[in-house]
Amino acid sequence: MQKLFSSLALTALAFSAHAATGLPVVQEAPLRAHLAFLSNDLLEGRGTGQRGADLTVAYLETQAQMAGLRPVRGNSYRQSVQIAGVKSLPAESSLQALAGGKAVPLAFGPDWVWATGDSVAAHTFDAPLVFVGYGITAPEEGWNDFKGVDVKNKIVVMMVNDPQPTALDPNRFAGKALTYYGRWTYKFEEARRQGAAGVLLIHTKPSASYDWSVVQNSWSGSERFQLADRTAGTPLQGWIAEDAARRLFAAGGQDLDALRAQAESKDFKAVALNAKLSGEMKSAVRKVEQFNIAGMVPGTDPALKDEAVIYSGHWDHLGQQGDSGDTIYNGAVDNASGTAGLLAMAQEAVKKPAKRTQIFLWVAAEEQGLLGSAAYAADPLWPLNKTAAALNLDSLNFVGATHDIGAQGSERTDLGAMAATVAKSMGMHIAQARPDLAGGYFRSDHFSFAKAGVPAFSINGGREYIKDVAASKAKAAAYGPRYHQVTDEYDASWDLSGMTQQAQFTLNLGQAVANAAKMPAWKAGDAFGKAREQAAK
Repeated sequence: MQKLFSSLALTALAFSAHAATGLPVVQEAPLRAHLAFLSNDLLEGRGTGQRGADLTVAYLETQAQMAGLRPVRGNSYRQSVQIAGVKSLPAESSLQALAGGKAVPLAFGPDWVWATGDSVAAHTFDAPLVFVGYGITAPEEGWNDFKGVDVKNKIVVMMVNDPQPTALDPNRFAGKALTYYGRWTYKFEEARRQGAAGVLLIHTKPSASYDWSVVQNSWSGSERFQLADRTAGTPLQGWIAEDAARRLFAAGGQDLDALRAQAESKDFKAVALNAKLSGEMKSAVRKVEQFNIAGMVPGTDPALKDEAVIYSGHWDHLGQQGDSGDTIYNGAVDNASGTAGLLAMAQEAVKKPAKRTQIFLWVAAEEQGLLGSAAYAADPLWPLNKTAAALNLDSLNFVGATHDIGAQGSERTDLGAMAATVAKSMGMHIAQARPDLAGGYFRSDHFSFAKAGVPAFSINGGREYIKDVAASKAKAAAYGPRYHQVTDEYDASWDLSGMTQQAQFTLNLGQAVANAAKMPAWKAGDAFGKAREQAAK
């Protein structure tokens, strides 16, 4: 009991000391109010392309104006994001796989899934299949799965994840951690760069980190979204279940397991599969306009106000789905919490501006593949080479205050040392890093900025709870089954001290960056730092 009181006292003293510095102090009451409203059934789960999205955007721009934020560009807080909604139409399609001159029966859903990747409703194929291993081109690793082969107008079949470490090369592709080369989004991007007509990813649970049912439900039952006004993907994008892939390969005279083993070597060369896709693929396509919301606190320093720090968080969730029972995916934690946190932070930041400009950015369609942040990075409201950092909030700590704070990914840049200093000033420390086996760094909105060369990471809640440690850990673990379910709902009994702490840390770090003598830099050799270097030339 004495230890508990000591911990609470230290936390209270840290916040008091922070307030004494004259820096903005995030208040829990507005954060709770915004959280309760944003996750209410009235907003219908904030789904992309749904009525709830329009209501959310109207609320956010009103609250940004009330907080005293100024529009970043012109007189509007809105940034248009043009999106295509795509839904596969297998019953109206004649697409089939043939191998060895014979049809290979593949059922849409159980065996494979596909849709257009370029927002075109109908495509006709008579395209050979080529196995390209991991489908990776990584000069810094001396790796090129496309060497010696022209895949233009062909369908490339590839594995997800990236080459596994070996005894002789334990650190290749970051060892056991997943690099961006292993993400399915990279696979689609590289296939497009290579001129392929389409791509099929071979699913396994170990390589994808989730069951085939996750892929099947995402691709066969509901509308999916992609940016409509950016570089298009390949005409066909899809997945094939492992057993189905094994049958397809065998029908063409190839052994899937043998080819996968060969693909673990950088000497691997692509293999034609004596198979092809033939027929017409149809998808329902509609155009949807969504909006990012952005407001700023202008900087005070004549020499630094042209540089900016961005605080971001996605406002969308999964909206309404189904036609019976509870159909609203409220997304209280994911990510009404981060959305509300930014509003509470903005309310205080306007009272005490920093030397650099601070931009609060609520992005659309994160759940559809980071679309809102990708649209911002492609058409930034503030020059990216003058954007000092992007600090992202996604799913805040609803359990309670902690001794630590999550900053994984910050170690790639100078933000790592700054985060440690800020945490110490608040009586906390940075949470111990864990191997990024699922590629978490590449799955939140900060990554759109990192790809464009801006130092960026997401601030995560800590795990060393101050109060009722065992009960708090159990409460945190119980959220897992509620993730992306209708049960992710706001509970008025939640202790929001951890959520407020997380928002405060983010604002403190942003203020430290905004008042620093120079902008943060990437660590030497980091792949994402190259974009910053090229922009500076």
